[in-house]
Amino acid sequence: CGIVGAIANRDVTPILVEGLARLEYRGYDSAGIALLSAPGDIRRVRRVGRVSETAQAAVAEGVSGHMGIGHTRWATHGGVTEPNAHPHVSGGIALVHNGIIENHEEQRDALRALGYEFTSQTDTEVIAHLVHHHYHTLHDLHAAVRTAIEELTGAYAIAVMAEDRPDELVVARMGCPLLVGLGDGEQFIASDVSAVIGQTRRVIFLEDGDTARLTRSGVSVFDTG
Repeated sequence: CGIVGAIANRDVTPILVEGLARLEYRGYDSAGIALLSAPGDIRRVRRVGRVSETAQAAVAEGVSGHMGIGHTRWATHGGVTEPNAHPHVSGGIALVHNGIIENHEEQRDALRALGYEFTSQTDTEVIAHLVHHHYHTLHDLHAAVRTAIEELTGAYAIAVMAEDRPDELVVARMGCPLLVGLGDGEQFIASDVSAVIGQTRRVIFLEDGDTARLTRSGVSVFDTG
């Protein structure tokens, strides 16, 4: 699987598409992007098949935005279907994920008891709902992500955005590669440096347990301490 994301003062759709295309060598069966086209409006495009099909669909649907995340998926939990493709969305939270969550069934049962409905077979949708649950309480995206990952067992690299946080992108890493690319008034994230090499040569490789908060003006990295 591959992850790419960006926050900028320009349309990041071409950045996401180019980044996903550079990750195609890793192998995948579906791809998708989610963009914040305006505060309160996350637009998502997912397709089974090639990155080019997702890119064409984004153009056809007029999707654009100054912040977004993208993903190429190789099916693990659930079949090769559009509902199983990333990004996953929960109540204004959009999320992409590499890795495997070992306690996803336990978390799924707990979230269903809280009233969450599942539209996919993936362990990733569990993370999206869990972040949404904590964000609803904490009203702080980074804090919600930190709280959610404390309840997860397994490996992950995740990138998260919220429809009412147009100036913030949050990422976390445990057991799966994830890096931050530094730009001038714009920042990038990816699971592989090849996805952002066309945008910047300045990168921070996150370590296990790290989370990071990206804004257009800078990046803050937090360790488990």
